[in-house]
Amino acid sequence: MQLQEIDKSRYRNHLNKVIGACIAALTIGSLGVAQTLILLFPDADGSHFHWNLLGVVISCSVIFYVLRRVKLHPFMVEVVYVWELKQALNRITRKMPKLKKAAQQGNVNAMLAIHYSYAGSRQLWMLDDNTITMEELAIWQAELDALAAKYQVSLDAADYDEGILRAF
Repeated sequence: MQLQEIDKSRYRNHLNKVIGACIAALTIGSLGVAQTLILLFPDADGSHFHWNLLGVVISCSVIFYVLRRVKLHPFMVEVVYVWELKQALNRITRKMPKLKKAAQQGNVNAMLAIHYSYAGSRQLWMLDDNTITMEELAIWQAELDALAAKYQVSLDAADYDEGILRAF
């Protein structure tokens, strides 16, 4: 996955609309399904937990299905990009201890994966207004840059391919 420039205001606007629609659909859907089932199949004990749970499960399934179907719609471009970026960064984070150890030994692919992780995290944190840890990220990036200079390696996030993680 390649890093792309994303319009922050468009992303936030679309994300808020998607979240709002999902919340509304979950609320209306789960209540509607549960109330319909309770009406059709009343319980003498007055406990309708299983119908309420089934309403939530059905609503979540429908929301998931709809999101998968509209994933390629132009409205969803930024939202899907950020979702996929978060998944890619999570895969790197799970291997980070091994990557850092290999990078200390001069492994170029490890340094490249770490560099991509830092660049992606920076973009993600800026999009989500999560600037609290940016100073730490700058320190980590400086350490990586020093390591790259030590081994005379040039790092470019565009060169990253997820396949290199298999070696770690």
